[in-house]
Parts: sequence; C-alpha cells; structure tokens
Amino acid sequence: MGKETGDRDRKPRRRPKKGRVLQLAEYGAVLPFVWVVRALPAGVLSLLSCGLGRLLFLGLPDRRNIALDNLRHALGKEKGEGELREIARRSCTSFLLTLFETIKFHDFFKAEGARDALRGLSNELEALFQKAKRIHDESKGCIFVTPHIGNWEYLPHVSAVVGIPLVVVARPLSNAYLERLIYSRRTDTGQVIVPKKNALFALQRTLQEGKSIGMLPDQSTRQGVSVDFFGRKASTSPVPAILSILYKRPIVVVACCRKANGKEFEGVVSDPLWPGPFESEKEEILRLTEAMNSQMEAIIRKYPDQYFWVHDRWKIYRSHRGFLS
Repeated sequence: MGKETGDRDRKPRRRPKKGRVLQLAEYGAVLPFVWVVRALPAGVLSLLSCGLGRLLFLGLPDRRNIALDNLRHALGKEKGEGELREIARRSCTSFLLTLFETIKFHDFFKAEGARDALRGLSNELEALFQKAKRIHDESKGCIFVTPHIGNWEYLPHVSAVVGIPLVVVARPLSNAYLERLIYSRRTDTGQVIVPKKNALFALQRTLQEGKSIGMLPDQSTRQGVSVDFFGRKASTSPVPAILSILYKRPIVVVACCRKANGKEFEGVVSDPLWPGPFESEKEEILRLTEAMNSQMEAIIRKYPDQYFWVHDRWKIYRSHRGFLS
C-alpha cells in the first residue's frame, strides 16, 4: 500500500499466448511422460521425485536462492543453514511428488471410485472431513483456503466426496491440451473451476447460491494488501476477507499434508474465522487477512519441507498500489 521499492523490484511481464502448433508440440512431448508416470508404482514415483527434486534444487540457482532467502527470514532464528538447505531441497521433492500424484491418480477421482476408496479412512480424517462439512452446512457456504503445501490438488475432490459443493479458483495452464490431459478429472466429482483472473463476480454468485469456495491465496499479488507472514509484510490477496465481510461467511484454512512415512496423509481444518463488528471495513479486511496468514503459517511451520518455498512470496513491486490504497 503506497509505493515500495527494493532489491527485487520488477515490472509485470505478459506472457505471449501460445499458438496451436506450439501447444500441440508441447502436448506431444509431455504425453509419453504422463503415460510413464501413470504406469509406475507409487513407491517408484516417490524415489523418482527425490532424485529429480535434488536436480531441480541444484539446477535452478535463481529459484534455489529465492527459497533459501525465504527460509532464512522465516525460520532462520530456529534452524541452521544446513537444515534450511535440506528443507528447500525437500520442498522441490514435495512439489514434484504432488505433480506425480496428480497425474498418477487421475482416474481415482471418478466420483464412484473416490467414494469407495474413502470409505476406509481413519477416524481422525473422517472427523476432520465432517468438521468441514458441518462448517459449510451451518454457514450455508464458506471460504476454504489452503497454502501450496502437501497435495493441495486432493482437497477439492475430498470436499466433493463428503458433500460440499465447491467452486475452485485456479490459474489455467498456458496449454489447453495439457490442462485437459492432467486435470480433466477436476470436474468429475462435481467441482466447478473458475479462472483466477476476474473471478470475483463468480465467487459472489457462488456464496449467494449456498456453495463454498476453494482458494490458494498464499502467493504474492500486485493487488494485495500488506500483512504479516512469518514476521514480514507480504502482499496477500484480500479477496477471502472481502467475501467474508460482504456475505457474512467464515474463512476456513485447510491442508492435506503427507505423514512422515510418505504413504499417508494428514488433514488440517481450522476453526472458522468469522468477520466481526467493525468501524473500519479496511481494518477488518486487514485483520481477517492477517488471521488467515497466521493459520497458514502454523501449518507451514509444522510441515516446512512440504511448502512451496521457491515462490517469491515476499517480492516487492515497483510502484505498488495495493487493493486498499
């Protein structure tokens, strides 16, 4: 809010649209990879993600430096340099494993198959899912938010299976053919996908219809508000807070993280963050957004090696005018 400058000032860059020929060429190159991933056992994919994650960490120095800088600011007082490097490396592994799982279990998310597979859940996970369903029912639709941690792609499918009608905000891939190839099961369990750009009207209608919203608001945005995240101001989307205030719906922070054995998942469903009485709408937006960040930070501290640290979360924009400026 207001003008800010810094070491990582940068101008927004527009990506040129890809032509059909280029998209088909990319599709043809990726298709064999997708077939191989779907054919390999889950254990092999886990080992493969470890090896490729190490290569990703070593081979992309710019992203590695961003991850290490983020970690030094966020966890540097608690962990040594060696631990931070290991967390950053494992973060790359976790990202690749999420990609592999999304491709591998493509057919798992057919509606009936997912319901059958989820019948044997542990009592703990079943209770968490029912908690999310109860919050949705009692509030007549809420705003579910999750950071880029663990496997965030699983959450919308699980929501559909337990009976939560969900509209998910997602950034489409730049290649429509790859989008259909990798994510075509997104809508098989009934979830609705809306593109991130200009999504506000669709989200307002969603809450008016008594449905819930799914968002990943933990990435830096030029139109954000500046609130604390790991002790530093970070530009954060105010959309969850704005919708919460306008429609008197709670924000609920959720996550799906891998257990230490790497074969099972743990769920997180926070208590609802409700808008309260306020004199200043701006201050209430800031309060809710910072409370949301605090809940996400708690999850990330518990599973730091599963968070997407390579994103430039605390980037500083040139001539930045935030949403509430």
